[in-house]
Amino acid sequence: MEIILIIVLILTAAVFVLQIWLTKRGSVDLSPLAGKLDSLQGLQERTDRSVRDEIAGFRAEIQIRAHQERAELASSLKSFGDSVQKSMAEIAGLQRCQLEGFAAQLSVLTVTNEQKMDAVRLIVDEKLKQIQEDNARQLDRMRETVDEKLQGTLEKRLGESFKQVSERLELVHQGLGDMRNLAAGVGDLKKVLTNIKTRGTWGEVQLGALLAEILAPEQYAKNVRIQEHSNEAVEFAIKLPGQGEQGGEHVLIPVDAKFPVEDYQRLLSAQENADAGAAEEASRLLETRIKKEAKDIFSKYISPPRTTDFGIMFLPSEGLYAEVIRRTALVQILQREYHVVVSGPSTFAAFLNSLQMGFRSLAISKRSGEVWKVLGEIKTEFDKFGLTLDAVRKKLEQATNSMDDVQKKSRTIQRKLRSVQDLPGSAAKGLIEDQEPEDA
Repeated sequence: MEIILIIVLILTAAVFVLQIWLTKRGSVDLSPLAGKLDSLQGLQERTDRSVRDEIAGFRAEIQIRAHQERAELASSLKSFGDSVQKSMAEIAGLQRCQLEGFAAQLSVLTVTNEQKMDAVRLIVDEKLKQIQEDNARQLDRMRETVDEKLQGTLEKRLGESFKQVSERLELVHQGLGDMRNLAAGVGDLKKVLTNIKTRGTWGEVQLGALLAEILAPEQYAKNVRIQEHSNEAVEFAIKLPGQGEQGGEHVLIPVDAKFPVEDYQRLLSAQENADAGAAEEASRLLETRIKKEAKDIFSKYISPPRTTDFGIMFLPSEGLYAEVIRRTALVQILQREYHVVVSGPSTFAAFLNSLQMGFRSLAISKRSGEVWKVLGEIKTEFDKFGLTLDAVRKKLEQATNSMDDVQKKSRTIQRKLRSVQDLPGSAAKGLIEDQEPEDA
């Protein structure tokens, strides 16, 4: 059908082209060609009619086939739906049967579990009842025991507590008496500290106690005159080892105790009363007093080369030392202008410990020469001992050789005596015993 339609279209196009060409060539006789064209046109019309008829038949056939196919498809779908519905009904019935069986099994299992749970509940109730009874009995026994022990312990503790309370009250009374005595002692100490001479003696005693605790007696001296033409004597002087072993060759570190407690107390009182003006004035007086004491130490007790080029100002109170040392400008002035180092009880003890370690290191270095000398003597004696050992070894070798000769002679004598008849043991013993007095 499609081929015929294509042929008709080609022929129509050819006729159209031919008409155009003939129109352009009007001088040519077209009567034979017109007949042919008419025949062709008729053929085309017949072809068109046949094509239309075939197309109409084809459409009718397609409609019939489509109707048939729709009918077949509808019947197939209906049969498929019926089969599916039938299968679903069968599956639903099967599931219903299975659910009914499962429900029956579940009901049986539920009944069985309830029966078992009832049995377990009964057993648990009995066990719990027994446990409760046992616990009640044990609690009763424990309560009785605890009551007895608590009663005894309580009576014992109460007795001990009353005894301790009475002892503590007695100690409190004694402490009150000690506090009264301490208050009286503090008053006495305050009176002592108000006396300049007594206060200086107290600082000197504290300084001497530190020196005696850390250094050996030969490592420091007391009341040393530094300058021969002056009667001023420093309270203590630490001896640094010199080049010799005699006391005159030691280098001394002068140490003097100072305790300007009045200026320090005025400063504390002003700070407690929040009086800025009084505090500033007291601070100025304290700095002036410290500078004066440092100047005295510098002028009286520092005299190189007999002493070091610095001295130590010992402040016996940690509070006073902290008040002075926190003034860095004052400390720098003391060290730069007066060559004085300020020290408190704790820092002075650390300084003495470091000096003691230095003394020990120096003693070890001095003794090292003696140790090498002793080692040399030991080496010499050890060489002599080696020679002695060689001589002893030779003597031992000679003794060993002599023993070998004796053994050889003994074996020779034994070989020669083999021909001699042996006596019985008892006879030989008796013979030897008879001859022993004669030999003696």
